[in-house]
Amino acid sequence: MHFDCLVVGAGFAGAVMAERLASQLGQRVLVVDRRDHVAGNAFDAPDRRSGVLLHRYGPHYFRTNSPRIREYLSQFTEWRPTEYKILAWTDGRFWPFPVNLNTFEQLIGRASTSEEMADTLEKWRVALPDGRPPANSEEVIVSQIGRALYEKFFEGYTRKQWRREPRELDPSVCGRIPIRTNRDDRYVNDSFQALPRDGYTRLFERMLAHPLIEVRLKTDYREARAQVSCTHLVYTGPIDEYFDHSLGPLPYRSLRFEPETLEQPWFQPAVQVNYPNDHEFTRIVEIKHITGQADLPMTTIVREYPADYAPGGEPYYPLPTAEARALYARYEARAAAETNVSFVGRQATYRYYNMDQVVGMALTEYEKLRTKLPTPTA
Repeated sequence: MHFDCLVVGAGFAGAVMAERLASQLGQRVLVVDRRDHVAGNAFDAPDRRSGVLLHRYGPHYFRTNSPRIREYLSQFTEWRPTEYKILAWTDGRFWPFPVNLNTFEQLIGRASTSEEMADTLEKWRVALPDGRPPANSEEVIVSQIGRALYEKFFEGYTRKQWRREPRELDPSVCGRIPIRTNRDDRYVNDSFQALPRDGYTRLFERMLAHPLIEVRLKTDYREARAQVSCTHLVYTGPIDEYFDHSLGPLPYRSLRFEPETLEQPWFQPAVQVNYPNDHEFTRIVEIKHITGQADLPMTTIVREYPADYAPGGEPYYPLPTAEARALYARYEARAAAETNVSFVGRQATYRYYNMDQVVGMALTEYEKLRTKLPTPTA
């Protein structure tokens, strides 16, 4: 059986590519995924006891500043606007996080101003030699807010998450967390923050509902390639797996999720509470805060434990170290030599991207292919 395109993976990268190729170019597309569901790590489904629409692979907080991405996805969903508020639990109390003026006031025990906070942080900052930019995640934080706040909110969490010292990790790991001297206590400040009204899974089902798209779940792509032929391959899985780990496995961090359903309306005061210095888990997520299900009499929480990764497991986070980047560069060179193959998405490019960035990447890749692909088969 022949398809114009074989898409490996039914997450954001694969679904966007499949939908564009089918709806815009009339391509006959086969999408395969070895899991038993579409939506990749964005998959959500109701908890059987509480009814809470759980994000099964960790919380997925959609946000974007791109009208193009918002308009594209809005073809397949309506939205539930929300703002993502996060707290940190340390020293026996909740703290607003990311660090902002409210955090600072709680720390000093009185009302303050943005000017006082900025002046105080200037005194607490650890200057880097010769004014050079931060070389790692420890430096990027201590150079902004000093060592005390770094140890309170960042050091332990980062160590648990990555099983590496922050000074061994790229600056981008901690650098992506904002530091604010105003009262903006949202986790992110993107102009558009929302969840798909009917959930991520329903969004993906609509994207993949085109009559020229066939979806096969619980199917490994090597199995599919042995059964069908294709003109073009879109690969969204781990790039080292594509090459049979021939240069060695790329390092990832994985996760373990521990859900608990409770006979009470609420468990915690925010959708997410980080635990930088207590317990083995890094955070507890109570997604009910943002799913529009506040009237449910029960709740479900999920404790998230970082875990080691081995090939065959679930690769959640590329390891942000120089050694890992160097190994990926060798795989990237091999990928560039492949003909009629597109490598798209987090795992295929060994980078941590937000959901909107993956959608944008897929839309860009589609535009590159649009004029290059042959006329679809009859």
